[in-house]
Amino acid sequence: MSGANENVILLHGVWMRGLALLPLARRLRAQGFVPHRFDYASLLHGPAASVQRLATTLLALAPGPVHLVGHSLGGLVALETLASHPGLPPGRVVCLGSPLAGSSAARGLARNHLWPLLGRSAALLKNGLQALPPGREVGMVAGSRAAGLGALFSDFEGPSDGTVAVSETRLPGLADHRVLPVSHTGMIFSGPVAALVAGFLARGRFPA
Repeated sequence: MSGANENVILLHGVWMRGLALLPLARRLRAQGFVPHRFDYASLLHGPAASVQRLATTLLALAPGPVHLVGHSLGGLVALETLASHPGLPPGRVVCLGSPLAGSSAARGLARNHLWPLLGRSAALLKNGLQALPPGREVGMVAGSRAAGLGALFSDFEGPSDGTVAVSETRLPGLADHRVLPVSHTGMIFSGPVAALVAGFLARGRFPA
C-alpha cells in the first residue's frame, strides 16, 4: 500500500468530537492520504451503534484500501468494527493511546461511582479487547508524558500518558508499537505522532 490518495477514517476518543482530529487530518492529507473524520456520540450511545455506522462508512468507501486511525476509545471502536464485520475493505489500523488491555483509570472511576462520566462506553474502556482482529496490521503509538487526570483514579504500573498506561496499550499480535514523550490528549496534535501514523499506514511498520 503506497498511501497515495488512500482513504483514512479518523476516530476521536471519549469526551471529544471529530473537530479535535483536524490537525491530524491536515498532516495526513499533506502526506497524500484522504482523511475522513468520523464523529460519534461516545457517551450517549453504546459502542454497538458506532460500530455499525463505522462498518457502513467503510463499505461505502470500498473496495479500498481504507485505513483506520483511532485515538483512545476510537481505536477500540475501530478494532471492534473489524472483528465483528467480516468482508470490510482492506486497510491498516493505528491506535493512539488506546487501552487495548483495558483501562485501569476507567476501572478506578467505576470504583468511585463515577462511571457515568464514561457514559455507555464504560464497559469497553474498562475491559478492553480479547484479541486483535485477524488479518489486519495494527500499530500502536503510546505516550509516556504523564499529564492527565488518570493518576487520580489509578496507580499506573510503569510509564503512562497520564490517562492510559503504556502496558495497557499492548496486546499480542500488534505489528508494531512505539512510545513517544507525549500526553494522552497531546498525541493527536503532535507532528512526530502524525509522521509515525503516516509511515505505518504506508508500509505496515513505523519509520525509524
